[in-house]
Amino acid sequence: MRQSPRALALVAGIAVALLTLAGCAPGSSNAGQAASGSVSTTLTTKKVTIKIQDETGFPVTSDLAKEFTKQHPNVTFKVVRDSFQNLIANAPRLMASADAPDLIRLPTLGSTVKDGLLTNLDPYFTAYGWDKFPAGQLAGSRMTKAGVRGEGSLWQFGLGYSVTGIYMNQKLADKVGITSIPATIDELEADLQKAKDAGVLPIQTGMQDGVGTFVLQALINQYGDKSKLIDWMFNKSGATFDTDASLKGATTFQDWATKGYLPPDVNAINYTTMVANFTGGQGLFMWDGNWDAANVDKALGKGGAQFFLMPPATKGGKYVAMGAGNTFAVPAKSKNQDTTAYFLNWIATNEKARQIVVDVTGASPGGDPSQKLPSVEKGSLIEKALELSSKVAADDGFTDFIANTTAGIYQGALQPDEQLLLTDKMAPDAFVKAIQAFYVKDLAAQ
Repeated sequence: MRQSPRALALVAGIAVALLTLAGCAPGSSNAGQAASGSVSTTLTTKKVTIKIQDETGFPVTSDLAKEFTKQHPNVTFKVVRDSFQNLIANAPRLMASADAPDLIRLPTLGSTVKDGLLTNLDPYFTAYGWDKFPAGQLAGSRMTKAGVRGEGSLWQFGLGYSVTGIYMNQKLADKVGITSIPATIDELEADLQKAKDAGVLPIQTGMQDGVGTFVLQALINQYGDKSKLIDWMFNKSGATFDTDASLKGATTFQDWATKGYLPPDVNAINYTTMVANFTGGQGLFMWDGNWDAANVDKALGKGGAQFFLMPPATKGGKYVAMGAGNTFAVPAKSKNQDTTAYFLNWIATNEKARQIVVDVTGASPGGDPSQKLPSVEKGSLIEKALELSSKVAADDGFTDFIANTTAGIYQGALQPDEQLLLTDKMAPDAFVKAIQAFYVKDLAAQ
């Protein structure tokens, strides 16, 4: 995308509070492995190949690797990719292998800390001065030896910080007579019905691989106290998914399916197909993240789509949205821990690297809030996404993704049970209880 030289003054505060969840300084957890010996912040002069295990559809690591090698020719990269769900399932095995990657996309910590599969990044936190980063930015990447997230030692590092919202096809919005962004869930539902009455698919989403969870959580976020949901996601003692907010969110989600607001073959649509369908003109709305801003802009053209936050339940209510770091971890068996940590610090501090993160993912680069923010094209969806992130941050409204709650909950409960929910094969109250039951079982197994 061609860039404007204009700096993003309007989002000057976004890096300060992208994840305004409670954070703390490095803890005393001894689980996992500390970086071997005394760490070095000097880049090696030897020839090194860094192996990155990443998910399909997240190209930023390749772009960052190319730029890093351009600046430091002695360091090259091998990037291996797999689907998100396969990566989650296979991550422990990959990290335990003799040929473990040096850096792995790891959205969920699960039992990896307790099992000693990760490098404790506390020494690098100190050596590189990551205490300059907002504490909340790293909170979700911390875990205690008791398995509680949000505190303790640092085990992950984010490559850009996301925000989720709703994309709207402007051509279809004009067709059905929508002239403004909905300010409440009731107004949103009125727009869904307008689209249905006009013969336009209201919501493009899919549940084959669980991407419809974006819609479900967006509803739950608006119906209750986000701190209770965060406590549950961070595995705090006594926290539960079995709440009025979860029940209302699940009930509404099922109701939307019953009313025909979702694709009739929703359980056969995966993430890639969802995005392709939406950019191909199938669907008025799509719940998705800022990482697809550039794709949507390119497919529908400038002004062809809008991106807005999930509206609150009541007009004037605070915004709540999913947003987290695109988290990676350094396996304990990495043979290049210092070089990999240097690469991570470079991503957060180097001007060209930060620009790549914004250009490719539409996400804030995070890091020290005193650093200059990258520029973006005026009027682009990436510019809008960064503006929305600032709004959520101002409302202290960020939450993690419920799919990251435990190692197995995405594939083992959310994906299959939402498929049942959307086809009326599971009642909302049974769904909520089933998710909580799986959560308890999964935590006990860790």
